[in-house]
Amino acid sequence: MLQRFGETAPEREVKFAPVDLKTVEADGTFSGYASLFNAVDLGQDLVVPGAFRDSLDERGPRGVKLLFQHDPNEPIGVWLELHEDGRGLYARGRLMPEVTRAREVLSLMRAGALDGLSIGFRTVQGRTDPASGVRRLDKIDLWEISVVTFPMLPAARVSQVKRKTQAPARKPATRRAPHDLAGLGRLARSIQRGTEALRQR
Repeated sequence: MLQRFGETAPEREVKFAPVDLKTVEADGTFSGYASLFNAVDLGQDLVVPGAFRDSLDERGPRGVKLLFQHDPNEPIGVWLELHEDGRGLYARGRLMPEVTRAREVLSLMRAGALDGLSIGFRTVQGRTDPASGVRRLDKIDLWEISVVTFPMLPAARVSQVKRKTQAPARKPATRRAPHDLAGLGRLARSIQRGTEALRQR
């Protein structure tokens, strides 16, 4: 994601904003605020006006992906309009009915089972107040906005909002791989010894 060959992958963050997504137009169009300005969230972050300006100027709405649950393999539509106003980052998008997942999301949104938006971004410029612990985000590189499930517990919301890129979740699989390969090697050698023993009889 925005990574050039030989570069270290930048750190990705996600941030949740509750929004009423139950009203969806017949063509799958919906709108809401993906981020609110000057409000300290449960992750102790505060986004200031203008934080998205450079990123939006560079990419435009179509350059920001519309995903399901921050999964890059689950694009479900396109953003038609993204802009900052006095309240926050306003987003208007359209789910694609030709995509199976988008049809499922549309049904869940209308039922109220999905009622939030969450931004996937990289912090370009920010600073933390040592006294309050609040991190002020002055400039954000916006990559994607996802339709997500609204967690019922505040603590669950924080862990979901503040989780980083999915790389840590893949580490256990990476560590298990050598053991799995070693096991396959032992099995292959055992089969080979058994085959040689049969040939000698």
